Amino acid sequence: MKRIGMAVWAVWLALPVAAQGETLYVSNERGDSVSVVDTLSGQVTATWAVGGRPRGITLSKDGRYIYLCASADHAVQVIDRATGRLVAELPSGQDPEQFFLSRDGATLFVANEDDAALTAIDLASRTVAFQVDVGGEPEGVAQSPDGQWVAVTSEEDGVVNWIDVAKRQMVAETPTDQRPRHVEFTADGAQLWVAAEIGGTVQIIDTKSHAVRETIRFAIPGVAAHRILPCGIRFTPDGKTAIVALGRADHVALVDVATRIVRAYVPVGKRVWHVAVSGDGTKAYAANGLSDSVSVIDLASAQVVATIAVGAAPWGIVAAP
Repeated sequence: MKRIGMAVWAVWLALPVAAQGETLYVSNERGDSVSVVDTLSGQVTATWAVGGRPRGITLSKDGRYIYLCASADHAVQVIDRATGRLVAELPSGQDPEQFFLSRDGATLFVANEDDAALTAIDLASRTVAFQVDVGGEPEGVAQSPDGQWVAVTSEEDGVVNWIDVAKRQMVAETPTDQRPRHVEFTADGAQLWVAAEIGGTVQIIDTKSHAVRETIRFAIPGVAAHRILPCGIRFTPDGKTAIVALGRADHVALVDVATRIVRAYVPVGKRVWHVAVSGDGTKAYAANGLSDSVSVIDLASAQVVATIAVGAAPWGIVAAP
């Protein structure tokens, strides 16, 4: 009996492990829709009609809802993930573009492009908790891992605004290269990475001093420098690689976080806006705004392994288990 048991165990170990899929939710800016994509089949399984000019998109802490910036409708929409049904519209302020779900999942920090403000929405009561004036045309938003800071980019003023969450006020600003569009904190909270679109750079800010410490520049053979327009940034779960969407360069850069060296440039679709990373850190997904597609990137080989057609002008993207 012991030998039979061991034999069965050996056969089980030899069987291929079932592939694990994820679901992508892609906001289509000109399509006024969200595409729901099954990564295992590479197919769009549903298309949800949503508010006007959808851009920022994220998942609730419990995974039940999709939060979506409906910029033209001046609202953040709450969508039931299982059904695609609109559950609520949150008071977001004027022209919400990007947002960040607080680390505890209780607050949504929204950048209001037309208002030059940050709106904090209490999700339990679905009311505005507070607003803070920031620089002109705010877009990128991120909260530090310890919850102390919310960083907001100002495209017009070329700065990152630092909001003290406890004080509910802006206490500092950091000048950056032109048109900062997106921000991401490293997992340890020591650094803030800023994508400066017109500057063509990613700048690294020390969280304690609020000073720029390093600047990463990009050079792609055969691509004019003025087409390199950094936008979305995401880190792999292990924190070792930064995936940077380079806009009209039609490439994604894979940057080694420790050395700041670009490991590879991956050609994707046209006008790549934002990226998402798979839960296991093996793949990245790029939303290609002028190709109406999502590129699936194998990070180990730095190659596109699939291209998935979605709606008109995909802008934001989030991956969920």
